[in-house]
Amino acid sequence: MRFSQPIASALLLAAAGVAQAASSWSFDEASLSIAAKKGADGVKEKLNAKNPLSKPVALGSTDTLKVALTAKDNGKGKRPHQAFVILKEQDSGLEAPFPLSTKDNGKAVVQISQKEIPAPLLVSTKPLKASIVIGSFGSAQAYNSQVFEVEIKTDPSAPAPQFEKPLRYGQKDEIHHIFRADPKSPPKVISLFFALAVIATVPALFIGWLSLGANLNHLAKAIGAAPLSHASFFGSIVAMEFVFFMYYTSWNLFQTLPVAGVVGAVTVLSGTKALGEVQSRRLAGER
Repeated sequence: MRFSQPIASALLLAAAGVAQAASSWSFDEASLSIAAKKGADGVKEKLNAKNPLSKPVALGSTDTLKVALTAKDNGKGKRPHQAFVILKEQDSGLEAPFPLSTKDNGKAVVQISQKEIPAPLLVSTKPLKASIVIGSFGSAQAYNSQVFEVEIKTDPSAPAPQFEKPLRYGQKDEIHHIFRADPKSPPKVISLFFALAVIATVPALFIGWLSLGANLNHLAKAIGAAPLSHASFFGSIVAMEFVFFMYYTSWNLFQTLPVAGVVGAVTVLSGTKALGEVQSRRLAGER
């Protein structure tokens, strides 16, 4: 008997799908029980791998939740590589895993009390979603599904669990920079005092020149020999004083520095030639 190529391909794909679906992890013989404190009735429910419990189970402050099951691979009891009961907070998505103690035949059990549950999950106002995760190495598909919900019942007489929210990096509020006011000028009395002190040095400068034998008769020779250099040198000195005056009265540092740089360059270039001309006359014996 022979099959056509399309039919054979379809049969192979169907067989592969059945094999893949059969090779998967699940559990059976599962139960959930809550051992209550003395004098109270406990709770026991059967768990189904396909249908979760319809109502949440309550876990008190002194209660212990116990989950027992048999892990199965392809319908056979087997010890998986990983088996967990995971409690998840619905709003934040925070999870807390609780490993199942498993045996070689797949029998597994875990016990959970409130003191083992992290504080962010204990203060949740909504029931915690409980999922069972079973998986191992190989090609078998792991099992991961919600099976029941747990409602935390804290002790009203005990202090509420405290925790600090972790730092999360994200968008922050816009920051509006407030710059401090511009610095004010010193009092006028102080400014006037130093201005008079500077002006008082001008007569002292001329007196010093005369005492050292300054000769104003050489002024005409100096200007005649290098008029541009002497004029630029003297003008740059006056200009630099004007720059300082403007900086003191109205300019800021960014306005002052470029102008001061240009004036300083003119002072260096013109001063080199002007003072060189004076030196040449001194070397020639003119006093």
